[in-house]
Amino acid sequence: MRLTVNGVEREFDADGRTLLVHAVRERAGLTGTHVGCLTGDCGACTVVLDGRTTKSCSVLALSADGGEVETVESLADGDALHPVQEAFWDEFAFQCGFCLPGMLLTAKELIESTPDPTDEQILAAINGNLCRCTGYNTIVAAVREAARRVREAG
Repeated sequence: MRLTVNGVEREFDADGRTLLVHAVRERAGLTGTHVGCLTGDCGACTVVLDGRTTKSCSVLALSADGGEVETVESLADGDALHPVQEAFWDEFAFQCGFCLPGMLLTAKELIESTPDPTDEQILAAINGNLCRCTGYNTIVAAVREAARRVREAG
């Protein structure tokens, strides 16, 4: 199968049972995408597949053949963090980091579609991403701050 992962075309073997999360981690070597519940509930495995956030544990790798995948590793530009990453860092919006890939990619998608989201919109967007550490208040603040930074960067 072939996938473009973070802008690089990759080719690898996958059988009919291989999940996209395993293809990304084990075949592409990008371990920022986490394996969590394997039921699509926690959001730790979130990637962007063909332009939309997707829980990669609920997608067979072969069904994504020929597609484009972005992982959390795609956010930074070398040493320069994406504004969403910076805001999560500055707002102390993560502790253990297990939920972080899903939160970051979901926040980025929300900000792209809704440049000035309300707290209610932020909570609705991250609803499918579970965090056991933060209580979500700092995450909401980080997404709000990231949106402000993206708007100001223009």
